[in-house]
Amino acid sequence: MDQKTEAEIVVRILKGDRQAYALLVEEYKTVIYSLAYRMTGQAEDAQDLAQESFLQAYKNLSRFDTKRSFFTWLYTVSLNVIRNHLKKSKRKHYDFQYDKISSENFSTGSQAACFIENKAREELLQSCLPELSPDIRELLILRYYQNLSFESVAEITGLSVSAVKMRVYRGLEKLKKIMEHM
Repeated sequence: MDQKTEAEIVVRILKGDRQAYALLVEEYKTVIYSLAYRMTGQAEDAQDLAQESFLQAYKNLSRFDTKRSFFTWLYTVSLNVIRNHLKKSKRKHYDFQYDKISSENFSTGSQAACFIENKAREELLQSCLPELSPDIRELLILRYYQNLSFESVAEITGLSVSAVKMRVYRGLEKLKKIMEHM
């Protein structure tokens, strides 16, 4: 959804068309849930946090500047909701859930081996992410799982682009060391 369309929908909502908010929720519910899941590792928490993020965004919609991207603003709201949750829960380790591997999904043994190898690498990465501080984990998730540019990450987090690049680089170095020791 482009910025102009987002702004038009927000204006409709602010004029009383509550139903229009469903358009924004539908557009961004998957990425917000994904962000919450990557940060917490819990499907149930991620659902609750995604809902809370949309609720907080709706309550504070009058603060949104329609000259800016709603997506970026929503991400910022969501990160604040998730950060607050993490501070309250003080969780260090997460029980990441993975789909069961089924041999019926593959036509050849080499496809199965490749899938299992990739799955194992992903599981190792996911088990190491919670070892990072929440602020570094958040930057890595935004950059590499959400595929956002350094500029977008900077706008969302309020950091400079150079600060984001440096922290992402340092986070990757820390993650690499953690993974080497697992």
